[in-house]
Amino acid sequence: MLMSPCQLPPIGALKSRVVMAAMTRGFAGPGHVATADMAEYYGRRADSGVGLILTEGTIIDQSGDGYNGVPYIATPEQTDSWRQVVERVHAGDGKIFSQLWHCGRISHSDFTGGEPPVSSTNRAAEGHNRQNDKPFGAPRALETGEMPAVYGLFRHAAENAMSAGFDGVQLHMGHGYLVDQFFDARVNDRTDAYGGSVANRCRFALELLELILADLGPDKVAVRISPSRFMGELYDWPDLDEMLDYLIPALEKLGLKMLDISCANADYFETSGRVIRQVRSRWRGVLMGGASLSVEQAEQELSDGFLDLVTWGRHILANSDFAAKVSDGRDIEPFDPAMLGSLN
Repeated sequence: MLMSPCQLPPIGALKSRVVMAAMTRGFAGPGHVATADMAEYYGRRADSGVGLILTEGTIIDQSGDGYNGVPYIATPEQTDSWRQVVERVHAGDGKIFSQLWHCGRISHSDFTGGEPPVSSTNRAAEGHNRQNDKPFGAPRALETGEMPAVYGLFRHAAENAMSAGFDGVQLHMGHGYLVDQFFDARVNDRTDAYGGSVANRCRFALELLELILADLGPDKVAVRISPSRFMGELYDWPDLDEMLDYLIPALEKLGLKMLDISCANADYFETSGRVIRQVRSRWRGVLMGGASLSVEQAEQELSDGFLDLVTWGRHILANSDFAAKVSDGRDIEPFDPAMLGSLN
């Protein structure tokens, strides 16, 4: 199933069920624009047989930045710069979604124009920020009335992605970034309508999604969540079962049709695979995940009906011809951190 062409509503025809997961690379040009090297980087993966590419996280506004050298999709110049990427991927018969990203408190005022990062909370993230070799900055908790303005940043970025020719957008709601800072009861300490209960902690995500779906339609919107991942140790959302019982039907009721359950650099079966088994019975749409799976395990997850599309990150970073190697039965080159220093 993995390397066979498929017709998968709502996304349509794909030449394989292999998905390139979003991975931060930090190779944007001056002004946070996409470059010709980035276009070739993604294009080589499409040429190889990857069916769907999810771009590296793409910042929707400077207030959401938190990394060195990452691309934006906020201004006309930044938007236009992505056209070469989209055209190159389409030339390789692939499809490509722009992953829309707001880092929230996983940032520092060094990246947000001197203003405090915004979040669900005013408590700084724990740990050391490798991007500027400082502690994470103290965030400012968004006021209740500010939510529509933040949604507006996402809507503007989504409109820009469509004008650049992307096949759709993926809303990054995982990995501890802004939307996840509302989901997570360990982080979200609010006492207004966006904090406390499960329903309140899901409100920010659902209000945002409803607007993006209304703007773009359900065939052009995916969501990434990460209810279980590895952060030095296994990390699940608090009240995981209750969150899934509420959130997954709510996403479907709004009309979402594509859901990516991500675990990043973690064992699939201990993290997202465990969640996917809970979600599958609640979710009738397209379900994607994977990351750490072998090709044989990926085939099994597809044939057992747990996944519709399989995501890989480091394997595809390390092997520009990953999908062709899978198709031909060739060995997959292992990922080496030294590979992060170039766009191969």
